[in-house]
Amino acid sequence: MEKFQKVKQLISDLETDSGKFYNSNNSAAGTRVRKAMQDLKVLATDIRKEISEKKNSK
Repeated sequence: MEKFQKVKQLISDLETDSGKFYNSNNSAAGTRVRKAMQDLKVLATDIRKEISEKKNSK
């Protein structure tokens, strides 16, 4: 559940930074969005792996 909370926080941060990037052409915000998207991908992969392991251990 902790990882899911991290996903929610990342998405919240993404919303702010993506608005800055798309509305104000803030390139630093774009860099933060790209990094957060990569972090989100890693977290999603970890969550999928964790769920599969738990499901298969039954």
